[in-house]
Amino acid sequence: MAMDNRKRPAASSNSGSVAFWSSSFRRQPARVLIVEALPPWWSEISTVLCDALDNFFSLACNLDGPCRIPLLSLYAISRQQECLLPFVQVRGNLARLHSCVEELRSIPGEGCIRGAARGGELLRQTVLDSLQQFKQYIRHRSDGNQPSHNTSVEVTVVTSQPGQGIIGQCETGLKDADLVSLKRLLVVQIYSGGDWGQDAPSPDVTYTQSEECLMLGTEVDLQRVENSVFAVESVLKSWLQEQGGDREHLHLLLPSPMDSPIPVCVKCDMQERLISPALIPLTPNLGVKTESVRDFQSVAKGPASQSPPPQRLKIIKVLRAEGVCESVLYGLPLVIRPTTCWQLDWEEMESNHNLFHALCCTLRSRDFFLLLQVEPAQRSTAESSGVYSHYVLQPSPSLTLLLKPVVSRELLLPCHQPILTQDPAPDAMQTVQSCLTQLDEEFVFNPLSLSTNLYQHLKSRGLLSQPRYPYRLQPTAVLRDQSQPAEGAKPTAGRQPRQPQNQSRQLGSNSKVRATVAPMPSFSLHSSSFSSSSVLGPPSAKASRLALTLLSSSSGKSHRAPAPSRQEEDNDDSMII
Repeated sequence: MAMDNRKRPAASSNSGSVAFWSSSFRRQPARVLIVEALPPWWSEISTVLCDALDNFFSLACNLDGPCRIPLLSLYAISRQQECLLPFVQVRGNLARLHSCVEELRSIPGEGCIRGAARGGELLRQTVLDSLQQFKQYIRHRSDGNQPSHNTSVEVTVVTSQPGQGIIGQCETGLKDADLVSLKRLLVVQIYSGGDWGQDAPSPDVTYTQSEECLMLGTEVDLQRVENSVFAVESVLKSWLQEQGGDREHLHLLLPSPMDSPIPVCVKCDMQERLISPALIPLTPNLGVKTESVRDFQSVAKGPASQSPPPQRLKIIKVLRAEGVCESVLYGLPLVIRPTTCWQLDWEEMESNHNLFHALCCTLRSRDFFLLLQVEPAQRSTAESSGVYSHYVLQPSPSLTLLLKPVVSRELLLPCHQPILTQDPAPDAMQTVQSCLTQLDEEFVFNPLSLSTNLYQHLKSRGLLSQPRYPYRLQPTAVLRDQSQPAEGAKPTAGRQPRQPQNQSRQLGSNSKVRATVAPMPSFSLHSSSFSSSSVLGPPSAKASRLALTLLSSSSGKSHRAPAPSRQEEDNDDSMII
């Protein structure tokens, strides 16, 4: 696969605070796919292109999350221009897109060509018609009070003719047209293995055409791909990646070098390597959930008390450790160790332990990884559709293995990064090395040295969202129950001691005796601390009789209070906590 960039827009320099990757996909352009179905080349690429479109639409229409392809329109150029699909939303439109692909398959691949000039004119009309349809669609949404963030469109032309000639036709026919909404024009040339390099013109001719016929303000690219389903799928899957470009995604802040007090900032862009299986409705079957053992276990119908059967993984291939890229692994790892299930007898458990030990030592000594697949014969009812996951098993220095899911072909996104062949600039190398020398170096990474302030955040969040309870709630509730006034009694400001009924009647018959009781200190139930009087409870009848006896003797007249009955003593004792 090769890429020829004819024009790149000037990169803008953004300064400010650290920017995090906010991939909201709000800047995704609308897509227009123009297929040149001209004979005799169409008969060579029709099956491959339609199969790739079918696979891609089945994935794109079922993706959850943010909208990656807001609008899509499809045109076919054969003997005439034909719009097979006006602008529609991709998500949830699989049936309509599938019928459109079938209509594309039905275009005959035999016949005669009307001439290159006629084909160039049809291509020009198709591009202009797609831009006009996009303007009308945006205007219609604006009239319906539906604001749209998508104000640009990207046109992709798929052809099997020489790509340089198609670009020349586009530049010549569109140089005076209104291309404000056209963000990019990509020409994808599908070639067979023996056709590579036959149409490559000389560099002089290429630059001459670029200077004379360049469409100002529009990015024009040529991409050559092999005539295979996977290669064409990769071109289409690039539509699913974030296409913002108006702001960098990430700032890497390095320490200040030794000769400068200003920190070094490296501005970066981020790119997805794969489609997360969490965005697919069949996520349990793709191995996305590895957060716990229960998520990994297969789903089986049966009683709730019955444990699910063990997951069966079949080792299908041995991998060299240096040949496995970390970018194709995803999910949270699970640690695999020999079982200690109590249902196994001692001899079987010992034999299983020895086999596990031998497997760990072999993988570690030979630097091997193992590729595993869910055994098809043991798939549960939920996995009857044939969707199953793959895993990579990695050794470790201990008696454990590490299990991680690995991405499959369907979810892999294109990522073509050039291999480093040149040395960096000497001044940049010196700056980076000076920055890194300011950092501490650890030979063994210890995650216990990292703290995310999670405990404090969760505590503050929980305390703010819940009501605050008083200290020692239960004793306060008991005192509140004992302090409730009797039914029909009038509330008083202070707490008055209770007097026995017999004593009150006798005092009423003898007016010479002063029935005066010293007031007991009151207390508040809302006090934060409890005094000794509050713990002892209200004054009893015994204390009242003692106070009456002392007052009577002090007045010079003796008065004997009647002895309390057995019931009164029981009542008095019950008032003490």
